[in-house]
Amino acid sequence: MINQLRLGALFLLGGEALLAIMGAMIKHFSDTLSTEQIVFFRNAFGLLVLLPLVLRHGIRPLATQVLHWHLFRSLVGIAAMYCYFWALGNMPLTEAFLVNLSSPLFMPFIAWWWLSEPAGKNSIIALLIGFLGVIFILQPSGDNAMTWVALIGLLGAVLAALARVTIRRMSVTEPSQRIVFYFALIATVISAIPAALNWQPVANELWAPLLLLGLIATLGQLAITKAYRIAEAGKVGVYAYSAVIYGALMGWYFWQEVPLWTTWAGAALIIGAGILNLRGSRPIPHLPANR
Repeated sequence: MINQLRLGALFLLGGEALLAIMGAMIKHFSDTLSTEQIVFFRNAFGLLVLLPLVLRHGIRPLATQVLHWHLFRSLVGIAAMYCYFWALGNMPLTEAFLVNLSSPLFMPFIAWWWLSEPAGKNSIIALLIGFLGVIFILQPSGDNAMTWVALIGLLGAVLAALARVTIRRMSVTEPSQRIVFYFALIATVISAIPAALNWQPVANELWAPLLLLGLIATLGQLAITKAYRIAEAGKVGVYAYSAVIYGALMGWYFWQEVPLWTTWAGAALIIGAGILNLRGSRPIPHLPANR
């Protein structure tokens, strides 16, 4: 058990590091490409990386009787991705990561509303604490434009929570591999249309980094999924908040972003709320929904 816990923690730390690098790359690409293009490239190249892994057993394991749920989960998930990627391009990196990390706080209440699963007292307290943390993050600049950016990021977090609860709804009949494949496929097809309508020229030197973006995102998802399969979410979930440290370091190094004390206070509140939520809630499949 101890070895599994350590291995799960290592996979989670590594997966979050990869997704943090993905976030930094998205922020960098936002200077020259539209959000619609970045979402498309992330999904298309991610699908390209994923196909050999998914198809190694043939196409029969991909047969599904609940295509409508896959479509719904994909639509919600890609909407969350648009919100998150846009926030990454318009917010300090650490703050964008923190707003996105508030997503698990909404999951017990969506599960209560949709699946009639009781939301415990810990979940209610955690949501209130997490909201206070988000308020701290929104407060520093006093800039209405930045507040709207953060609210869009928060909307993305809520949509990501809905996508994850949809995964819980489907997980009775659908294995993880099938869920990940259909999301990658449907998201690629859907995101191609907005990307075409908002197309900007892509410099030749960007194609290799964009392909790397898809690889990093896919490996990060697989690492996090592996972490939650081999160790209990309540024991390793806290390591997901390592993304805040990664974001702070990369934001400082690449963009000279220095988080204010209010950002760190918000981080402490959101992380504390997340730990409380992990200890007081039933386990939910931890497949990244919007990253």
